[in-house]
Formats: sequence, C-alpha cells, structure tokens
Amino acid sequence: MYTFSRRGLLYVAAGSGAAAALAACSSGTPPVGGGAGSPGASGSAGGSKQMSQADYDNVIKGGPVADAATVSASSWAAKIKSQGYIKRGGTTTGAIFSLKDPVTGRISGFDAGIGDLLAHYITGGTDVAKLTQVSQTTVDTRETMLQNNTVDIVVATYSITPARAQKIAFAGPYYSSGDSIQVKKDNSSIKSVQDLQGKKLVTESNSIAITAIQKFVPGNTPTLFTDNDSCVAAVQQGRADAYILDESILLGNAVKNTDLKVVGTPFTTDPYGVGVNKDDPTAKAFVNAFLQKIFDSGDWLKLWKATVGLYVDAQPTPPKIGSAAGS
Repeated sequence: MYTFSRRGLLYVAAGSGAAAALAACSSGTPPVGGGAGSPGASGSAGGSKQMSQADYDNVIKGGPVADAATVSASSWAAKIKSQGYIKRGGTTTGAIFSLKDPVTGRISGFDAGIGDLLAHYITGGTDVAKLTQVSQTTVDTRETMLQNNTVDIVVATYSITPARAQKIAFAGPYYSSGDSIQVKKDNSSIKSVQDLQGKKLVTESNSIAITAIQKFVPGNTPTLFTDNDSCVAAVQQGRADAYILDESILLGNAVKNTDLKVVGTPFTTDPYGVGVNKDDPTAKAFVNAFLQKIFDSGDWLKLWKATVGLYVDAQPTPPKIGSAAGS
C-alpha cells in the first residue's frame, strides 16, 4: 500500500493549474505524474505536466483488445460487444477518479479509465467518448443497479467486502487505498486517528468507514449522511470536526475545496473491485482476466501515472487478483 503525497496535496490546495484542471476540468485534462518536477517526483512541486484529452484517449486506445474467441466464451462479454459499449455505474464528480468536463461532457480519471479500457478490450472501439455510458451511483444504489442490470459494471472506488459480495460479485481488486481523515485547512488539533477521540465525526451511511470508526475510535458515534457533499459541508460549516472515508475520495474533495485538507496516513486497508452481477459467473472471470492482462502489459500503470500518480510519493505495483476477502 502507498499513501498520497502531502506535497501533491499542497500543490493542489495552492490553486495550481493542476487543481484548476481537476476541479473545473475546463480543458478536459487529467494530470500526468512521475515526471521531473511533478508532485509525485522528487524536487519542486511546480511545473508538473498535464495530460491532454488526446493523450488520455491514446492510453485507452493503446490498451489490449480481446480476440473473438475470448469474447464469445463469455456470455456477459458477448452481450456487451453486441450493444457496443459498457454501462458503467459510477460518479461524474470524483476528482482524479471519475470527473466530468462540464464543457465537453467527457469523463476521465482512474476509475473512468478502467471502465474505458475494459470497454475497448471487449468491443475494440476506438472512439473513446462512446465506449461507456455512465450512470450515477451512490453507496445505497450500487448493488441494486447491478442486480437489476441497469449497469454492466460498477467502477466507483468500490470497496470489496464480504457483505457486499453476498449481493454482487467483485472482480479484482484493481486498486488499494484506505480510510483517512479530512478536516478544515486551519485545523491543527487533528493530525492522526489518535486525535479523533471526543471529536464530532461524519461519514457516509453504509460505508465501511463506520466499522473503521468503531474499531479505531471506540465509543464515538459518527453522524451519517447519504452522500459525500453533505459530509463535506458539515466539516466546512463547523458542524463536524472531521470526515472519515476512503482517502482517494477525500483527496478529491481537497482538490475541489481548498479550505479542506487530508491529514495523517490511511489507518485501514481498502481494496477496490469492479462490481458485476453475480448471476453470470463468466462476468467476474472475464473482468479478472482483463485486469491481469492490463497489469502485465503495463497499461494499468500508464493509466495510474496519468491520474492518481501525480499525488503519490511511490509508484505502486498492481494488487493481486483475488487477494481481498469477498473477491
């Protein structure tokens, strides 16, 4: 596991060009990480490169394409190839992971890229804008939308848990994060999970952060909200001292709200999976094979560098397929 770079977060909070691109996405350009001078590399946090929409599209179009026999062997994949695109459950407001450009309508980010790469793998399509159709999901609707086939997949910083795996199937994991802490930028009293005792905490209902709070901050009962924006508002307005949730989501909040910051390092391990309907077992097997292929080919790392990689100190290796309970 690795942690988000504090230098990268400070760079965003300072109102840099990268923050503007992620928060407003007026140019439709997710960032490229790992280059000299980028927050993810040693040296100055200034002068980081930006990834154009064309470069993002090239990452997707450069991904592998399944042969006809591989697709036809999976009834799930064959159906998607026939319809010509993937229906993905996710978000359009998740900076770094899945953010919609209000001007062009394009959605880009790490989760978006996983969905796009999978759609390209199945269909062979080269018009990246038409590879996926995204439906907004919440923690309360993801399983239902998979069960009733409203969506083919959910890629939405979707934590793998045994309880969720009773309702749907998880391929992966394809990424690992963990619960962390978000506070107002001027808050100096909370630096780690040890400082949360006696504080007013918020998190999302039905999130695994509830269990994490019970374990690491015993006796503290957080206020629950159904969505991320309500939790953010509670901290901004002083109704809560801290917001506890997966670090990747909190980092996205800090990108869009420079009065917030993420403190400390993750205090849990949180593997993300690709959710699919469990009624067709070929779906999970097919997505797992796809993930292993992009792990091995380096396409996963190319996507990571273009999105999450700008904000971390160390380059990760892909997680091991099936390594999470429930996957």
